[in-house]
Amino acid sequence: MLYSFDDLALKFQDYIDIKGKIRREIQSRRLVPVARGLYESEQNVSGKYLAGRIYGPSYLSFEYALNFYSLVPESVYQTYTSATFQKRRSKKYHNAFGTFLYKDVPAKVYPLGIVLHEENGYSYQIATPEKALCDELYSLSPAKNISELKELLFDDFRLDEQEFFKLNTADLQKLIPLYHSTNLNLLNKIIERTY
Repeated sequence: MLYSFDDLALKFQDYIDIKGKIRREIQSRRLVPVARGLYESEQNVSGKYLAGRIYGPSYLSFEYALNFYSLVPESVYQTYTSATFQKRRSKKYHNAFGTFLYKDVPAKVYPLGIVLHEENGYSYQIATPEKALCDELYSLSPAKNISELKELLFDDFRLDEQEFFKLNTADLQKLIPLYHSTNLNLLNKIIERTY
């Protein structure tokens, strides 16, 4: 279970030295520090349950979500990539549960294409496959043309072509113009030529 410092202060209110009690809980491995003022009682919990609480508001997206939906192969090192807005810079956190990376997307697209999952007493938000692809392409350097974007998608990023053609093109075409991104404009041209 995930606890804030305030949650633990309430739980340990009968102790004179609450911070000391929290330190002892960490030393005995009954609590694991997640981020400043945030602790987890389960040592083997998935980082997907923690990402939105470490830094936010945020939702899982980019490479993590694309892998979650089997659009790209899993990387060797598990990184939980999340989208934020108006933070103006990327953030990175390392803890016992993994590496957590946060990148901005445009504020007007931030609330769109997000799904809430509840599992094992935890909840987390993750982008739809279409939104995750748009977020990822938005975050990359612009391709010069359609050929270069296809190479980026299918060779460099190893996007599964069969899964790509299963994406909801109507959802993609609603999202694409909101990013004002060269890569997404090129993606729209690929969609128009294919469908």
